[in-house]
Amino acid sequence: MFNLKYRWTRFWTRRGGVSGFGRLSAWLATLFVPPYKGRSHLARFAPQGFISPRAELQHTDIELGNNIFIGDRVQIYKTASGGAVRIKSGAALYSDITIETADSGTVTIGEETHIQPRCQLVAGKASIIIGKRVEIAPGCAMYPFNHGFSPGKKIREQPLVSRGDIVIDDDVWLGFGVIILDGVHIGEGAVIGAGSVVTHDIPANAIAVGNPARVVKMRSDSGA
Repeated sequence: MFNLKYRWTRFWTRRGGVSGFGRLSAWLATLFVPPYKGRSHLARFAPQGFISPRAELQHTDIELGNNIFIGDRVQIYKTASGGAVRIKSGAALYSDITIETADSGTVTIGEETHIQPRCQLVAGKASIIIGKRVEIAPGCAMYPFNHGFSPGKKIREQPLVSRGDIVIDDDVWLGFGVIILDGVHIGEGAVIGAGSVVTHDIPANAIAVGNPARVVKMRSDSGA
């Protein structure tokens, strides 16, 4: 029975994709597979990886690498002026993630990067660029823009402003609920503690915590 279920799952996963038939194939592939991370191994069954039939890819400029995993209720959305979304090979996006591009902003997610549930990546005015093997815990948010708040004008009427792209280098770890604001560059191998709000650059291999986040030590100091 196990071999029969395995062959069934592998057969239909290989026929998955973003087309109507591909979405149906993905649904059939999951009939004997537990949800959430229990399905992440399906990404290895086919070069195109696995896209949940419950994901919503409402984007006209999306580039998907090999062996990616896109889980349930992931939304990838583009406004009329939004830029591209690029998800590189081996990346995994688990459930209830929102990725949106607007006002020429783009999103790039590097190879083998893992994004856990309930994260929001909204690229407006500037871009979000995430490197390789980045580990992003649940509930993180990235906004490379802000609303103006000058007096005499309603908030809804304020223009969007930005200090520049959000750039996260390779091998970074973001703890639960980290918020990253516009113009921030997080260096390779840095660790950002849970609940931190990152408003300024963080150097490579630093450990930063707090609101606003500040460097408390380097990884070399802790033996990490």
